[in-house]
Amino acid sequence: MNVADLLTSLRQQVRRRAYIRRLDLLEQTASLLKARLYIAPELFIQVYRNDRFDTINLVLIHNGQRLYGRDQLGGKWHRHNQTAPDRHDTSPDGQQPVTLSEFLDEVEMVLAAMGLP
Repeated sequence: MNVADLLTSLRQQVRRRAYIRRLDLLEQTASLLKARLYIAPELFIQVYRNDRFDTINLVLIHNGQRLYGRDQLGGKWHRHNQTAPDRHDTSPDGQQPVTLSEFLDEVEMVLAAMGLP
């Protein structure tokens, strides 16, 4: 998933998922994208992609704290579980690549489990 594909996917997901209130593009170049999908003022999904370094970060943030995330660094994935969001889960499940849509499906489960909107 490169920056252009990710931007297209972000816009599609905003239209498909009613709980996403807005998309903010924080930074965008030909090879870099940083965006936020707001669910509530202090609850959002931050998305970062850098094509040059083959890096993607997908993270659910509430009140300034990471609740859940998936990262790809140099082609290798890891997960930040909601039970230990500061740790890298490099288990086989944690290393599975995810699309933006798949990550948002995971976020929905995390939000439901935590009783958040």
